[in-house]
Amino acid sequence: MNITTDSLQEAWHRLDEPGSYEWWYFDAEDEAQGISVVCIWFAGFAFSPYYLGHYEGWKARRRADQPSPIDYAGFSFQLYENGKESINFIKEGGRELFASEDGGVGIRFEGNRFVYDPLRDEYRLTIDFSFPARDRSVHASFTFRPLHRFDYRLGSALHDSVDFRHHWVLSVPKAEVLGVLDIQSPSSDKRKVVNFRGRGYHDHNLGTVPMYESINRWYWGRVFSRRYDLIYYVVFLHGRSSSPQAVMMLRDHETEAQSVLDSARVSENGFRRGLFAPVHGRNLRLEGGAVTVDVRHHEVLDTGPFYLRYGSRFSMMIGDERLEEVSGISEFLNPEALRSGVVRFFTASRVWRDGRTSMMYTLYNFFKHQIDWFTRKKF
Repeated sequence: MNITTDSLQEAWHRLDEPGSYEWWYFDAEDEAQGISVVCIWFAGFAFSPYYLGHYEGWKARRRADQPSPIDYAGFSFQLYENGKESINFIKEGGRELFASEDGGVGIRFEGNRFVYDPLRDEYRLTIDFSFPARDRSVHASFTFRPLHRFDYRLGSALHDSVDFRHHWVLSVPKAEVLGVLDIQSPSSDKRKVVNFRGRGYHDHNLGTVPMYESINRWYWGRVFSRRYDLIYYVVFLHGRSSSPQAVMMLRDHETEAQSVLDSARVSENGFRRGLFAPVHGRNLRLEGGAVTVDVRHHEVLDTGPFYLRYGSRFSMMIGDERLEEVSGISEFLNPEALRSGVVRFFTASRVWRDGRTSMMYTLYNFFKHQIDWFTRKKF
């Protein structure tokens, strides 16, 4: 995994190799209101059952037309309220739905857009979509203003054995986020408007081959505390399960000192799996220099056959100072599961492919909508 904090690398790379992928990730949390959002734009939707099916068919010579990443663009929006998922919207479509900022950093998928303003050093997000399968429409705007950045690069000259077909661009480790979220129910004219004020995070991932061809599993997480901010990134590559690539990025608010530990030792325990969740470690320990971090994946926010998102508890030992039970966000991803045709079948239940009818998608959202109605979860 190549790692950089160079924000210029956020521009669309126009990758065209079959299996290539690129995504731009934003998350923000308003702790006072118990609300968090995740917005992701895709060019070459890395988790698309349609894209991966096309890729595998082409690779096995069952199809003559090679897949183009831009024909599998997409956008996803997740809303969590008090630790529970309220909206999980994922839509995918062809190149006519996608556009990039000419000469700058910015992406659009239908009415959903983000753009970076270098003069104001801020990211502006505009969200505008209808979700008919769940009787929702969402209109929102957010401004991400970076509070600090890191200056770091890990290149192949230092790590010849690492697979550098995958890249992580950590652009905004922490941001002030202001916004307005407007959710409506078209069938009942019910409406909820939220003025959002919180903290956020933004990064960018890309690669020139499908993730499962070289990545076995990865963990990512971040925590904002009064004294320290921490971001960790752990990637287990095929054939190197005993020696993952692990990075911890730490900022001390008192001294404003920043440090990057790129040879952290990692241990996993408490392995579990769910009916629709991959095998994963519920507890993670990272050690590097004078820093030891224990992560306990506590509250499941989102689950799927290859992905988990958690509200986590962090305990940190930094020098002689110990921080107990600080709350943060963690993710686990098992790309290997994406090889499975069964997993792709069930993944299709969450993905709205523009212009394509999916019985799995229709049934999944029908039952989810009924559950929302019976539990009176209106928004």
